[in-house]
Amino acid sequence: MMHTSFFALGAIGLVCVVTILISVHGLRRSRTTRDFYVASRRVPPWMNASAIAGEYLSAASFLGVAGLIMAYGTHGLWFPVGYTAGFLSLLVFVAAPLRRSGAYTIPDLMSLRFPSRTLRLLTAMIVVFTGWLYIIPQLNGAAIALNATTGLPAWLGPAIVIIVVLPTVVSGGMRSVTLAQAVQYWFKLSALLIPTVFIVLRLGAGETDFIPELANAFQVQLVNDAHASMYRTVSLVAALMLGTVGLSHVLVRFYTNPDGATARRTTVLLLGLLAGFYTLPMILGIVARAVLPELADAPTTDTALLQLPSALFQGITGDLLTALVAGGAFAAFLSTASGLVVSISGVVSQEFFGGTVRGFRIGAVLAMVLPIVAAGLTTDLALAGAVAMVFTFTASSLAPIVLLAIWWRGLTVPGALAGMITGAVISLGALLVGHLVEFNGITATFFQYPALWTVPFVLVVTMLVSALGTQRPPANTDAVLARLHLPEPVKNSLGRDS
Repeated sequence: MMHTSFFALGAIGLVCVVTILISVHGLRRSRTTRDFYVASRRVPPWMNASAIAGEYLSAASFLGVAGLIMAYGTHGLWFPVGYTAGFLSLLVFVAAPLRRSGAYTIPDLMSLRFPSRTLRLLTAMIVVFTGWLYIIPQLNGAAIALNATTGLPAWLGPAIVIIVVLPTVVSGGMRSVTLAQAVQYWFKLSALLIPTVFIVLRLGAGETDFIPELANAFQVQLVNDAHASMYRTVSLVAALMLGTVGLSHVLVRFYTNPDGATARRTTVLLLGLLAGFYTLPMILGIVARAVLPELADAPTTDTALLQLPSALFQGITGDLLTALVAGGAFAAFLSTASGLVVSISGVVSQEFFGGTVRGFRIGAVLAMVLPIVAAGLTTDLALAGAVAMVFTFTASSLAPIVLLAIWWRGLTVPGALAGMITGAVISLGALLVGHLVEFNGITATFFQYPALWTVPFVLVVTMLVSALGTQRPPANTDAVLARLHLPEPVKNSLGRDS
């Protein structure tokens, strides 16, 4: 354990030092407001795709997917499927129009579509609340990883994340974070790929004692009711797919592309990066279920990847692989938390500090206050389960309004307000009831995974209020939609003709 702790601390320290050095580099290059908010919109597709993958692959992706497979067998495979499919939704419906909007934040997008201060403030509140909710699992993941690999007090994990993330964001804003997250993606990929290669080589050497037990991953019945199981799967995938559309820290990335075409190329590259990454925790999760069957009944299965190397390899090899996984886990926590803090900081600065760099830095500090407190109260939630709740909230509150604002001319301010409020209230209410009240069978699943009914309900409410209300869409609606959907060369030629 002593060698494991030493190597794990070294790997975690290396990740933190590299992140801080990148932030110092970003400080020298970030000179304007555009640098802080959108890296002057000069991020090439391959860099942006790596950065988005870096911040999107959070604690739930790095540790949580394998933990879910440990607990629920192949039912846990639907999480990476839903996570990846979410960017297919972005590619088809959101990526290019969002970049063409020219906005810095989601509230900016709403202000472009509607001249309503109330709608802008409500959007900002939901964005900040969502960011807070999403930071909490990152802090909990850091506590789990540090304690499991080094034996140090769990509270040091969140403290390390905060100490590294705040200087990174405050010093260089989006420009610093972009480079750091791109590097962290490739580190995370390596941190899972190398142990996977070692395991495959061991299998190839003929040590196959545990191979028959891999069938355990396919023998878990999640719920007794087949209809409840089907509902859970479909609702979960719907939440993960649509929830991605409502994640502000992901959407803001598309503002950093030079134009709409590069935003689409970024998303295509991103799909490849995510598919390549998610293959690894799925493989390792199935192997962990065979090698560590006792962990399946433990209070938390999120430590499966951290325990797997030492269970398969003795001595220095196991210690080094464990350290590599621990370092990759911290790269996941740091990259996602950085993106969330940038997103929250941008909104706070725009709404309350006139969009200044000083306001951005104040927003970065405020972004960490509530999560620090809440993280200590939610340590018993599984990482992937906690993130799925955030996706359900965004899929119900922000995603329908963002999609309708981009694609439906008939959306009005009262309709958007009604939809956001309805989605936020019913999704949070259902999730709280589902996790605090004891239900059985389909009733419990109905409340714990509500996206399949909350999203259609929000769409109906939004469209009915917009269609039946007295207020009409703004007079400039056609011009705004043309700005969102016409490719840049077409808009430029129209401008010259006029």
